[in-house]
Amino acid sequence: MEHDIVLITAEYHDDHPLSPSGVITKVLEAKGFSVGIIERPMKKEDFVKLGKPKLCFCVTSGSIDSMLNNYTPLKKERIEDKYSKVNRMPDRAVIVYCNKVREYFKNAKIVIGGIEASLRRFAHYDYWDNKLRRSILLDSRADILVYGNGEKQIIEIAERLKEGKDLKGIKGTCVLNRELPAGFEKMPSMKEIEDKEKFCKMQTMFSNYKNLAQEYENNYVLQYEYPEYTSEDLDWIYSLDYSRKLNPNSLLKMAQFSVVTHRGCFGMCNFCSLSLHQGNKIISRSEKSILNEIKKLTKHPNFKGAIDDLGGPSANMYGMDCKIKCIRGCLGCEKLDVSHSKIISLLRKAREIKGVKKIFVKSGIRYDLAINSKEYIKEIAEHHISGCLKIAPEHFSENVLKLMNKKTDKFEEFVSYFNAVNKDEKQALRYYIMIGHPGENKKEFLILKEKIKNLKNINQFQLFTPTPMTISTCMYWTGLNPFTLEKIDVIYDYSAKKQLKREMLKLIE
Repeated sequence: MEHDIVLITAEYHDDHPLSPSGVITKVLEAKGFSVGIIERPMKKEDFVKLGKPKLCFCVTSGSIDSMLNNYTPLKKERIEDKYSKVNRMPDRAVIVYCNKVREYFKNAKIVIGGIEASLRRFAHYDYWDNKLRRSILLDSRADILVYGNGEKQIIEIAERLKEGKDLKGIKGTCVLNRELPAGFEKMPSMKEIEDKEKFCKMQTMFSNYKNLAQEYENNYVLQYEYPEYTSEDLDWIYSLDYSRKLNPNSLLKMAQFSVVTHRGCFGMCNFCSLSLHQGNKIISRSEKSILNEIKKLTKHPNFKGAIDDLGGPSANMYGMDCKIKCIRGCLGCEKLDVSHSKIISLLRKAREIKGVKKIFVKSGIRYDLAINSKEYIKEIAEHHISGCLKIAPEHFSENVLKLMNKKTDKFEEFVSYFNAVNKDEKQALRYYIMIGHPGENKKEFLILKEKIKNLKNINQFQLFTPTPMTISTCMYWTGLNPFTLEKIDVIYDYSAKKQLKREMLKLIE
């Protein structure tokens, strides 16, 4: 059978709303396009088995950058075995797969997307090579790059290819162009960002909401501003008929019956790439759509009564949508509705659905938002966690937190109230901590150590890993605060990183 589109993914393909390839396949099929799937190809036979598609190949590493997937923060190879949560893929999987497609199907159209493509769309510092790399569009030789969630973009791409139209001008995509069109904001070029102050300037210009251009030797990489996604769009995407059938090796086994409530995050943590992928505004599904999905899950033959997770990037941001277009972040805005009334209503109605025994909130919450609603804290403590609730103060040094764009001024208040609510229960808080972030030095680490001594249940600590396009990565590469150009401390030495890790392990053992 000749397919309209052949999708190549470095992850196992699941017919599931948390699977990137699963979602893209479903929306294309809903619009009448036939899709063939090639998962984790290795040999020529894998790449050519479905033949050349009528329209294009779509290539993705999936839900994670392949280098982050394959290596630890100390650049050691992650081990893949039956006990690990690692499915190894080729290093720089998008580039590898695209070059194989070009070798076997010389004139085929190639579309790239997913995290790896999205966050390497412009020139970037690559931690694993310890050098600057150019846009992945150039190294992959793809025809077009989709950034962020790509449902609207891939539908328009497929329709244009079917009609024989040009691919330029599609919102939420990047292409190569010989000329700089009018209406594009020009960022420092690949050559210019070898100067670290120019690199910082580029970082401060990144945005999903602008037409941006970056010059290379013979081309410009053009980014067209992101399309508007609405609640109605999300309701449609998640209402499609996902079987939730998982590959036997899938990493989604513990999330088979999870339900997505919203997209985006306005937390704007400097080490996080989410705002340049999903965006820094919340887009919530309608309550009706979510409840209908849960009702449908109760009819699934494998459903035992538990919703594995009900949430999004920060579960309690559901319903905190804002229609106002402004450059300020939502966090701290006086117009932000922090009553949690919409998420409380959703949780209460979802619990009443026949066949639902338990609904877990595992995707994490922003405690600095939650403390504004004691009712919400009681709600999740009494009904929606089992044993522990995970929160992420990340650090306790004011200097480091400022560079992370994080605050812990509500931490003690939240911990105190949560413990009071759970005085006679077996619920506890567990904490995520990050070490080695730019700004860390011996003095700041000692502040963290002192605080950790009085905290129980450190769920996880992680060494900071510089990932493409984040503000923290810019700090790591340049040694500068990109907004002020002030010098900051950065730990580059691997033995020093290992020492931090050893000291932290002693505290939490």
